[in-house]
Amino acid sequence: MIVSPSFLSCDFANLQSEIEMLNNSDAQWMHCDIMDGLFVPNITFGQPVLKWIRKHAKKTLDVHLMIVQPERYLQSFKDAGADILTVQYEACTHLHRTIHEIKNLGMKAGVAINPHTSVNLLEDVIADLDMVLVMSVNPGFGGQSFIEHSYEKIRKLRALANERNPKLIIQVDGGVTLENAPKLIEAGATALVAGNTVFNSENPSATIKKLADL
Repeated sequence: MIVSPSFLSCDFANLQSEIEMLNNSDAQWMHCDIMDGLFVPNITFGQPVLKWIRKHAKKTLDVHLMIVQPERYLQSFKDAGADILTVQYEACTHLHRTIHEIKNLGMKAGVAINPHTSVNLLEDVIADLDMVLVMSVNPGFGGQSFIEHSYEKIRKLRALANERNPKLIIQVDGGVTLENAPKLIEAGATALVAGNTVFNSENPSATIKKLADL
């Protein structure tokens, strides 16, 4: 199980110590949510902060772009240190082209789908993807409640991936907890993004280990 703690819930006043904690934990990835205030109502951080995180992080940087026209910034996020670049299905007019540009830049390519977006819409691109991110909350803010219908979406995605791309990583982001993680894995998830569950726990490293051991 890939665990990708989200910086969205970390203590930004102590960002370097949070990175060092993750470096020494069982987390395989570090999740970076990039929000522009247009595609979603929140604004987080951009390439300069990501470049600083890259300088100190020893794990894979898993970057999720919740921005309009993400194709404008693929090179700059590569330059800032992204290893995996995930774009929103709903934000890409030419999704196939964007996926291949990400891969041509040497990054793994992911596509995220919002809670209202059908898994079936990925049929024509799923074979080209390294990862699909199922948003199990409406994107824009951390700490939201898990949307129960997400389990069924993950099952449908797993079935489609088994037919067309068996190595596809299925990531889930939003309301992931120690309690619902086993059911997410059973449905077909292979990567979990955890924000509040990790950073608001008494022992974040121990919480990460519990998720990684599932």
